[in-house]
Amino acid sequence: MAGSTLAFPSAERRAYSPWRETWRRYRRHRPATISAMMLLVLIVAVVIGPFVWRIPINEIDVIAGMQGPSLAHPFGTDDLGQDILARMIYGGRISLAVGLAAMMVSVIVGTLIGALAGMSRGALGYALMWLTDLFLSLPQLPLLLLLIYLFRDGLKATFGPEGGIFILIVLVIGGLRWMPVARLVRAQFLSLREKEFVEAARALGASPVRQVVRHILPNAVGPVIIAGTIDVAAAIIAESTLSFLGLGFPPDTPTWGRILFDAKDFLDIGPHWALFPGGAIFVAVVSINFIGDGLRDALDARRVI
Repeated sequence: MAGSTLAFPSAERRAYSPWRETWRRYRRHRPATISAMMLLVLIVAVVIGPFVWRIPINEIDVIAGMQGPSLAHPFGTDDLGQDILARMIYGGRISLAVGLAAMMVSVIVGTLIGALAGMSRGALGYALMWLTDLFLSLPQLPLLLLLIYLFRDGLKATFGPEGGIFILIVLVIGGLRWMPVARLVRAQFLSLREKEFVEAARALGASPVRQVVRHILPNAVGPVIIAGTIDVAAAIIAESTLSFLGLGFPPDTPTWGRILFDAKDFLDIGPHWALFPGGAIFVAVVSINFIGDGLRDALDARRVI
């Protein structure tokens, strides 16, 4: 027909993908976007900080002890004259690494158990959920303290003071945080295994492993990601609690929780000593929680953002 034009899909419509749409929805969640930038600043600071701020973490200057923030020491000094900024940069690496590693342990264990329970149609699924409920009923903090106390000396002798306690804290925290992930994954699997696309794959002869890996797990990854962000924040708090109670890393290894523990007796004369590590823990945990909220909204297409 004269004057008519053919309408072609725009490049934007051709380039559409679910992940791009998820990213667009996440960016519209303002608190999550700001929190991601704040967490990125913390990560960059602890990664490149030692190359910029070269003061040794254990350098003692008794004359400069308990000084407030200054140009020479932006975060002040402790009772031995050690630079708090240098110790926080070093400790931030450990605290964030513990949170990330413990999250990976909890997500891997929880996903495996939840997937097995969700795909099983017999006694195995009930047994795994009974085991999950049993772990959920255990008192977390006393059990955490007991396991750290019982096994820390053995692992320290094997892997060294820092390596041994790092491995132990990661395994214990991750081993006590997998249960919510398992329940989420099981619920997703129970729903997805009855969907038409899974039934079609089963009818075409796909093995249970292929059904899980290719069809069910990719569609259940959203809740797992959200649970993982919560586990990172919980692991950071747990490590800080252990260090504050004196059961974490050795005294000469500063973590944010250990710095708080050392500062607790000097709050009246040196509040800056506790303010900065406490603020770092607060910012990291709140940022991670807001990121989890943003991911939850972005991955749920039913929510209006």
